[in-house]
Amino acid sequence: QVQLVESGGGLVQAGGSLRLSCEDSGRTFSNNAMAWFRRGPGDEREFVAAITYSGLNTYYADSVKGRFTLSRDNGKNTAYLQMNSLKPVDTAVYYCASELYGVGSERSTDYDNWGQGTQVTVSS
Repeated sequence: QVQLVESGGGLVQAGGSLRLSCEDSGRTFSNNAMAWFRRGPGDEREFVAAITYSGLNTYYADSVKGRFTLSRDNGKNTAYLQMNSLKPVDTAVYYCASELYGVGSERSTDYDNWGQGTQVTVSS
């Protein structure tokens, strides 16, 4: 069973940076599209970023484009979300997700496996 474990969340001031990591314990990481979603207080879960299993293509929500960068290291079975210029509206629980042979969908229902989430809090 694939297990995704997020880390790297925390409290940061507005304008600061954090890097989230998502480690995949399964054997198919190199064949998985990876994505990050988030759920803010009182909000629905929303798409943040995705990377195809090949790593050649990345997709971002408009709200994070230019500030967040998603990458992957297949040798470490880990995906990274570098978050710069953080804003209070970025405060949320961030979830990592994977889809075998995925194409980087923005739909949460396309993803097969999910992590437990990591809290990111941005203070003003």
